[in-house]
Amino acid sequence: MRSRAVGLVIGTLADAVLGDPRRGHPVAGFGTLAAALERRTYADCRLAGVGYTAVLLGGAVGLGVAAEALGRRRPVLGTGLTALATWTVLGGSSLAGHGAALARELGARGGATATDGPWSGVRPGAAAVDPAPVSDGVDLAAARRRLPSLCGRDPESLDAAGMARAGVESLAENTSDAVVAPLFWGAVAGVPGLLGYRAVNTLDAMVGYRSPRYRRFGWASARLDDVANLVPARVCAALFTVLAPAVGGSPSGALAAWRRDSGGHPSPNAGPVEAAAAGALGVGLGGRTVYAHGVEERPRLGIGPTPTPVDLHRSARLSRLVGAAAAVLAGVLAAVIVPR
Repeated sequence: MRSRAVGLVIGTLADAVLGDPRRGHPVAGFGTLAAALERRTYADCRLAGVGYTAVLLGGAVGLGVAAEALGRRRPVLGTGLTALATWTVLGGSSLAGHGAALARELGARGGATATDGPWSGVRPGAAAVDPAPVSDGVDLAAARRRLPSLCGRDPESLDAAGMARAGVESLAENTSDAVVAPLFWGAVAGVPGLLGYRAVNTLDAMVGYRSPRYRRFGWASARLDDVANLVPARVCAALFTVLAPAVGGSPSGALAAWRRDSGGHPSPNAGPVEAAAAGALGVGLGGRTVYAHGVEERPRLGIGPTPTPVDLHRSARLSRLVGAAAAVLAGVLAAVIVPR
């Protein structure tokens, strides 16, 4: 278990320093395989979707079991395999990097303070952490090109304010999905947990939509993802709450938004993390949300104003802090709490 704990921490550090693999990312390879299998097995029924999910998830978990068996009697090898799997499945560095870059493209620049213009508002207490962004240097075309790296919304339908809101919401949800949840399952179940969780989450991102094509075929993947994220999402929301002061926010505001607003969100797991993030940042999230498969009217999360690029920058910083705290907790869970 100490080997597992060390591997999780090393893998998290590798993600922070190296980011995602530049070529041949294993998760992208899994997605290519899943898309090919979907073309061969798709049918508009739940049974076909259950089989599709079982084959792909079983393969990922089986690979993890084999890796765990190799490292069971060789602690150094076990540590290395756990670190490699952790680095492979985490997406925290690229997530926060895209969020910070989107904030800059929307006009947020460190070291400059604006007293007027469309982005002159600063959340209470935020000035000590992040300066208000200036209103020049906005590159909406670049921001629209980047937005698909963060979420599946239609960037052409969004103005600068809409992209700032989409970025904050995506950072909140994906901090849970791409950082906290894989670390949790890695601590609980080792390499099989890391690879199995990433398989489930990737399948949900591919077929777990409420669209006519995937409403039945993607049902199993979507429900399994809900179950897999039930605990990690609450852990992530708690970390948003505790770490709110690090970005000029309020733990009480985060907790209040979490308790008051999360139940109205259509996702049982995105609701708590987005509501807690909204309260931690002192902003209001939700509203009209345009996806490729249709339009959703999301409930109001938080009681603050619409996010600005400076809030998006704060959100990226909060995501990094939550990822670091989650790595420490995962190491403790693996080394101390989980029995042999």
